[in-house]
Amino acid sequence: MSDITVRHNPERERFEILVAGHVIGKAVYKEYDGDASPQRIFYHTVINEEYGGQGLAGKLAAVALDETAEAGIGIVPVCPFIKKFIGKHPEYVGNAVAITPAHLEFLDNALAARTRG
Repeated sequence: MSDITVRHNPERERFEILVAGHVIGKAVYKEYDGDASPQRIFYHTVINEEYGGQGLAGKLAAVALDETAEAGIGIVPVCPFIKKFIGKHPEYVGNAVAITPAHLEFLDNALAARTRG
């Protein structure tokens, strides 16, 4: 599978992985204004089932975390996959921000507002 690309789609607050121009997975986040610096709460990562087991989620996570870190934005790993990925790739630990109740409350409110709207 050589026609794989990863792109940032800030309007939808997500990173997308595409095969032949079709989105087959995403790492979704919410922007959070942390006290000391901007942060990005990653809360969901998914790859379409038919593309599972090919390492595509890892490729997506690496690009998402690289771009986030390079932009000077803290990584809040609420998503279990992103949390596990950071645990296996210590180069991201310095950019990771510990999850706080404020992060979770913000995320709950943001997601609830989206479903109401």
